[in-house]
Amino acid sequence: MPSLANAQSASATTGEFQVPAGPTLQMGRQRQLARTLLKRKTNELFRHLPSALTGDEEAIHQLRVASRRLRAAIPLLVEKPQGRRATRVRKLLQLLTRTAGSSRDLDVMLTTLDHQLKTSAARTTEEGLLRRRLASARRRGKAKMVSSLLDLKISSLRNDLAVLIARGGPPATVTYERFSALVERDGQALYEGFLAVGARLDAKLLHGLRRQARRVRYAVEVFDQVRHYESKASAPWKELQELIGALHDHHVLAEWLEKQGQSDQKRGNADLAAEAMAQADRARTSMHQCHGQFVAAAPVTLVIQGLTALGFRSPAKPV
Repeated sequence: MPSLANAQSASATTGEFQVPAGPTLQMGRQRQLARTLLKRKTNELFRHLPSALTGDEEAIHQLRVASRRLRAAIPLLVEKPQGRRATRVRKLLQLLTRTAGSSRDLDVMLTTLDHQLKTSAARTTEEGLLRRRLASARRRGKAKMVSSLLDLKISSLRNDLAVLIARGGPPATVTYERFSALVERDGQALYEGFLAVGARLDAKLLHGLRRQARRVRYAVEVFDQVRHYESKASAPWKELQELIGALHDHHVLAEWLEKQGQSDQKRGNADLAAEAMAQADRARTSMHQCHGQFVAAAPVTLVIQGLTALGFRSPAKPV
């Protein structure tokens, strides 16, 4: 692992990590800067919590994003990321994200269904029933989410974060080494994962790879914030995240619609079952279109671009 002093001159062809173009980390300011960044990200998280508790769709989304960004920052910016307090914070943040996630997924499903139904010349009775059923599920989901959020140990999370912030961050060399190790590990896993999946449509597997790409993206953002520099190195990871996200949205809607159709078929609601299955097929068609866009974007190439933009040697290209 090259030191910060020689990081800029390390050869990208040797497999060593180069800090992307821009300023290096400032040794003396790192502890205070880490404290400032953690405090900013913590404030952003709790700023969205009150509105999220009212069921506000955008606030729920921003709460999840802020939670993920804070969780990505902790391994890089706290003094002891494997300590009990930091571990407890990461687990609580993950639970918070998951708790808000079920409601958010229903929001996205309803928006996706509305977009799908707009292509109909006139909404049928069955289409209206399916939409109302999903809207009702969303309302119940939000009520359950609010109750679950209130059950979380928010005061404990606040207190633990305050202690981590007060302690400050590690030396600049440590932040650098942690960032390098994270990107090298996840970047290699993404390269191998996308190479293995190829042009095959495996929505669940791709969703897992999407989570890894998002983790790298947020880590890059933290590293740039530490350096007060916008490297643009997060762009390939963001593109991967968004391409798979569009595919995933149609996948979960198709699964929900298929389950509705199966239930209605068992209850003898033949017309409603047929409509649900037809809408599920439409959602799958959109999913395949999104998958085509994803394949055309060459995900393995995007991973290589993301790694080389961060100063890593390009992985061996597929034969």
